[in-house]
Amino acid sequence: MLRSLRIISAGISCLFPVLLTAQDQHFTQFFASPLTLNPALSGTFDGGYRLATIYRDQGRSYLEEPYTTFSGAVDLRFGINSPKKNKKDAVGTGVIFHSDRSASVNFYTNQIAITAAYHKALNQDGNHFLSAGFQFGISQRNVNYANFSFQDQFNGENGYTNPTGEYLPENNFSFGDYAFGLNYVYSPSRRPGIFAGFAMHHLLEPQISFYANEQIEELKQEDYLHRKMSAHLSFVLPLGTYFQFSPRALAYMQGPHLAANAGGNFRFLINDTKGYALHTGGWVRGVRSEEKTFGLDAAVAMFGVEYNNFLIGLSYDVGLSSLNRSGAKSGALEISIAFLGNYNNETILCPKF
Repeated sequence: MLRSLRIISAGISCLFPVLLTAQDQHFTQFFASPLTLNPALSGTFDGGYRLATIYRDQGRSYLEEPYTTFSGAVDLRFGINSPKKNKKDAVGTGVIFHSDRSASVNFYTNQIAITAAYHKALNQDGNHFLSAGFQFGISQRNVNYANFSFQDQFNGENGYTNPTGEYLPENNFSFGDYAFGLNYVYSPSRRPGIFAGFAMHHLLEPQISFYANEQIEELKQEDYLHRKMSAHLSFVLPLGTYFQFSPRALAYMQGPHLAANAGGNFRFLINDTKGYALHTGGWVRGVRSEEKTFGLDAAVAMFGVEYNNFLIGLSYDVGLSSLNRSGAKSGALEISIAFLGNYNNETILCPKF
């Protein structure tokens, strides 16, 4: 039965990554959660500070309890007083918290991390930057054993009510984690802009097995969180005074898993004085599984509202995978809210949503 528990534990770590195409938290509105996307995006805005939250709800249609992910972050931007008056270098720093909760078994992954980035100005206008960022975090994993049942608990009549003789390891542990990223921005006013970045998470591939620290040798089991590499690319194409189009792409690879997102967002400026604009867009996501097969996983629709310093986004993933075709209608809902303090809206340093 110990083997059964290991299979269940491994399933928690592996099943949901298959559904989400990686072992990490995954957000469809990836630019709405910049600090989970790339540490170099810390402080990439034209203002003083940024508050951002995002919530994802997945699997509600076929699970009694959905798989949920929440993230909240705050980051700051500071200009650097340089003897070269024509340079507008800056530093960014931030704190981010995120939490994943699996269905039924109450398996949690929580992390709190700090980020720091340096933004090197490449021109005098302050709209051309090369940034490098670093992130350090502490993660915790825990599971509620009360939600497991074992064969020796069967009472012979109507349920699993007897005590179990299974050996259960400590139900929570923590580990350190590191990430690094680069980001490039060229965003001239009212002209086409480009945003490109690369990030590497879990640099040291931390140990994530509940059995890793067992004193009994035959119980020890090692499992490592695969290093994740991601690349993102976006453009801002002004199509008039009140209209912008932003094609974008994101690809990330973690262990045997690969995902690629491609699509675009439209921004309609309604009132320039009040900073009122509407966003809408859509894209598709393809994934490669452990079996090395590649196929479409989801189609996404997004709608957003920009009002003064507030950004509110809503998106829904429509499942296109084999799970969806088998009759279990998979889907995911995301809601994001951000507030930009002391925001000038003159230079776009990071795409929205």
